[in-house]
Amino acid sequence: MRDSSISFDSSEQHLPWYQTSIRKILEQLQVDPQLGLDQETAQQRLLVHGTNEIQEGKGRSQWKILLDQFQDIMLLMLIVVAIVSGVLDFTDLRNGGFESGSFPFKDTIAILAIVVINGVLGFVQESRAEKALAALKKMSSPKVRVLRDGRIQEIDGKMVVPGDIVFVEAGSQLCADGVLLEAANLQIRESALTGEATPVVKEVNVGGFTTEKSLGDRLNMVFTGTEVLKGRGKFVVTATAMATELGNIATMLQGVESEDTPLQKRMAQLGNVLVTGSIVIVVLVVVIGCWQVGNLSRLKELIEVSLSMAVAVVPEGLPAVITVTLAIGTQRMVKRNALIRKLPAVETLGSVDTICSDKTGTLTQNKMVVQEVETLDHAFRVTGNGYAPAGDFIRRGEAIAPQSDAALQQLLLGCLLCNDANLSQQEKEWQVIGDPTEGALLALAAKGHPHYTEMPKQWQRLGEFPFSSERKRMSVIGRNPQDTEGDEFVYELFCKGSPEIILARCLQYQTNSGIQKLEEGDRREILQRNEHLAQRGLRVLGFGYRRLAEIPTSQDDDTAEKDMVWLGLVGMLDAPRPEVRDAVVKCKAAGIRPIIITGDHPFTAKAIAQNLGIADANTKSLTGIELEKLSQPELETIVGDVSVYARVSPEHKLRIVQALQTNGRFVAMTGDGVNDAPALKKADIGIAMGITGTDVSKEASDMVLLDDNFTTIVAATEEGRVVFTNIRHFIQYILGSNVGEVLTIAAAPLLALPTVPLSPLQILWMNLVTDGVPALALAVEPAEPDVMERRPFSPQESIFARGLGFYIVRVGIVFAIITISLMMIAFNYPELGIDADSWKTMVFTTLCLSQMGHAIAARSRTRLTLELDFFRNPYLIWAVLGTTLLQLALIYIAPLRNFFETQLLTMTQLAICLGFSTLMFVWVELEKLLIRWFFSKRQQK
Repeated sequence: MRDSSISFDSSEQHLPWYQTSIRKILEQLQVDPQLGLDQETAQQRLLVHGTNEIQEGKGRSQWKILLDQFQDIMLLMLIVVAIVSGVLDFTDLRNGGFESGSFPFKDTIAILAIVVINGVLGFVQESRAEKALAALKKMSSPKVRVLRDGRIQEIDGKMVVPGDIVFVEAGSQLCADGVLLEAANLQIRESALTGEATPVVKEVNVGGFTTEKSLGDRLNMVFTGTEVLKGRGKFVVTATAMATELGNIATMLQGVESEDTPLQKRMAQLGNVLVTGSIVIVVLVVVIGCWQVGNLSRLKELIEVSLSMAVAVVPEGLPAVITVTLAIGTQRMVKRNALIRKLPAVETLGSVDTICSDKTGTLTQNKMVVQEVETLDHAFRVTGNGYAPAGDFIRRGEAIAPQSDAALQQLLLGCLLCNDANLSQQEKEWQVIGDPTEGALLALAAKGHPHYTEMPKQWQRLGEFPFSSERKRMSVIGRNPQDTEGDEFVYELFCKGSPEIILARCLQYQTNSGIQKLEEGDRREILQRNEHLAQRGLRVLGFGYRRLAEIPTSQDDDTAEKDMVWLGLVGMLDAPRPEVRDAVVKCKAAGIRPIIITGDHPFTAKAIAQNLGIADANTKSLTGIELEKLSQPELETIVGDVSVYARVSPEHKLRIVQALQTNGRFVAMTGDGVNDAPALKKADIGIAMGITGTDVSKEASDMVLLDDNFTTIVAATEEGRVVFTNIRHFIQYILGSNVGEVLTIAAAPLLALPTVPLSPLQILWMNLVTDGVPALALAVEPAEPDVMERRPFSPQESIFARGLGFYIVRVGIVFAIITISLMMIAFNYPELGIDADSWKTMVFTTLCLSQMGHAIAARSRTRLTLELDFFRNPYLIWAVLGTTLLQLALIYIAPLRNFFETQLLTMTQLAICLGFSTLMFVWVELEKLLIRWFFSKRQQK
């Protein structure tokens, strides 16, 4: 991690701030802790270091984004075609070549309109401004109280400078990084920065830590963007603005460049192939045409042919169809609680083969839940969900009645009374008001104590010794309602805290039969049980109590909290979401590898990973400090074997994602904190939590989980695979037609036909309407049953992979053969009643209607249309019927007929078109039977 310290004398500052003594820090920052900075010094430092604000990097301007849309090679070719077409029309117009009622420049206008529409669609999609840095900026400028000129003043957070002495209390938002000078029961929520669910108890460390610590373990420091939950404190500012840990994240966000998605790369590849192929064919047609006549007399005619081919080769409707398809996919995903922020992410999900998941709130409930309870008599496993006061106590595999165990009841009473939290039910969801750890203890008591609601009201609290980082324990003193005035010991003290410290202050222990002396062997057994629970990733608390004759004073804690009776151990965990186990199984079945990357403790991370099936006992894990010592090439060699990363910082998460990508993995990263933002942006798919996620993580992401549920990722991945499969279906459908159009047009001059059979405007109509509308219907084809049993689509896979390219060429040739056959019959056999103009309309109509049969057959590459549920996709039925009627309207409605330059067809001529069109459907269905027969023969061998 880079050193974010502000040094006034670099020769003296060698260690990070958390490892430096307070005396040296104050000397280094040149500040008197009793007076603070004077106003003049503060102003000078403000000039040197700037205001305490996150600086935004320069992004692309709106004009740059708009101009970038017209750099696509297919759009550039269309622009050239429009210009050349316009020049030819202008020449004809000057020479009087246009007939009355004709529409000059209509081809040019139509082509340029398509170019503009595609450009606007791309602009709207890409022009969403990045808001992550703005969200960071909002987090870092609250009002603060500082010591200046010997008095406390309130100033804007943006005016804070290194060396300022800042005072904080419960509810304060921290606006700078610093080292603590004072701390009284100070607890800070750092989950947005470190990912840890549990509040961090801060402490003053006068001499500084002697060993290297990860961000979450720097207990003597506070950080920008975090929040004080309890207590109060005072710290000296060591870093502001971009030099803070939050600023470090902002710097990484600015440096992370978003790469094109697989779909964008495939579309670029498709454009290159189509344009290159078009140029080759155009050159061949011009050269062969001129060679046939031996001069350039047919050059104008051949240029017109070339223009038609250029328009035919570009699938003008494809960008719009893909955009609408992705938008439809986003709507389906919203219904499954996944909000897509960037359209290409819909398809990209189909290629994900690795999910790097944060632990807190993603795989877990973000709620502390007691898992284990141990007295010296018995061990209990506790069931239940979240903070709900319902669950069972399991002993030796069987549920028991908690009231039957006296030692357990006394321990539950301690959990209930030594507690400042409250539980409340809001819209069927139980929530804790107060510390999450105490909320877990309260829920535990509610599951097993018969009077958990009445007892706190009856049991009078008369005193307490609060928790502190030095004492590592908390006690409450009260009067038991069952005691009488005549009893010698009418008060009771309950104490909870570090098991080692509580145990050291106990002389006896509670059993079902009474109180027994605590022997040395009993102590060893308790410590062994404590270690066992801790190694399983549980946070363990010890409980003890004693009876008192009088209420101790606030200074008598050391005396009062001794000679206690040991009650037992309570182990709690941010419990896994129960539904995540099934989601992990589905991920693995789909070829997707889940990985935990968290700022939490290694024991906790391993326990969660094993509980969910992400890892087993032999799975490798890595801590942030261990990762820090690895070079990037070294990390890349082991990243494929590590499934658990713990105590990591933002830079580490980014390095892990980069290492996985270097190994060819296609990575989705989930997260909810500010610390996740750089990795979310760098990942192929960034997935933020919608409920617990920060604004920063949401703005850096591609997708937001509306229910913070890991299973939603699986559902979204399934939708992504369906979308990509459907995109392949309609690409093969559209391009098959385009290849047929190009070959048909190219054949016209080679077969010595007098004119081009299709005008650019007619080709645009086919590409946008008769191709586009059925293509949209194919885009909503339902998922196939085995969609989540396949391997992920390789992001490096060509758009023409898995036989798609061969299919397009094959079907395009069949299209061309059918249409050229019709064209030759119509042109060469006038006895059929086909005049010199209507044959072109028949070619136009045959191509359009052939696509309708192709659309019906293209729903599946292997199953016959008769084997499919015909009404499973009603949109396709309406698309085929509607497009057919539109095509007939171009022939039989006079204004449309004049605009598109078609001719009236007789019923005989129309029947011939329908007959030839049906051959396309028959061919595709016969192909399926042939392929099925071939594979059955192969299996028999």
